[in-house]
Amino acid sequence: MSDTPDHLPRDLTIYLIARFALVAVVALVLSLVGVPLLIAVLIGLVVGLPLGLLLLRGLNQRVTAGLAKRNENRARARANLRAQLRGDGPADDSAA
Repeated sequence: MSDTPDHLPRDLTIYLIARFALVAVVALVLSLVGVPLLIAVLIGLVVGLPLGLLLLRGLNQRVTAGLAKRNENRARARANLRAQLRGDGPADDSAA
């Protein structure tokens, strides 16, 4: 698991906070215009999805790449473990 990117938790946290902030900004602008708060939040959720994909494209790509790398590492480790349990592959002493 040492190959897992260290920046993934940070990037994921920043991305989630940015998405919530985007919804909050849209809802705030709509409520300042006179739209009821519940309706403004619902519209913020609906508008925030495509807007977030456009505005946060670079961060989204970093998070996606980090998750793909982590999943690749986990699949490789799982395959190695299964091979060891079957007795097919040599035991990896560096993991112990």
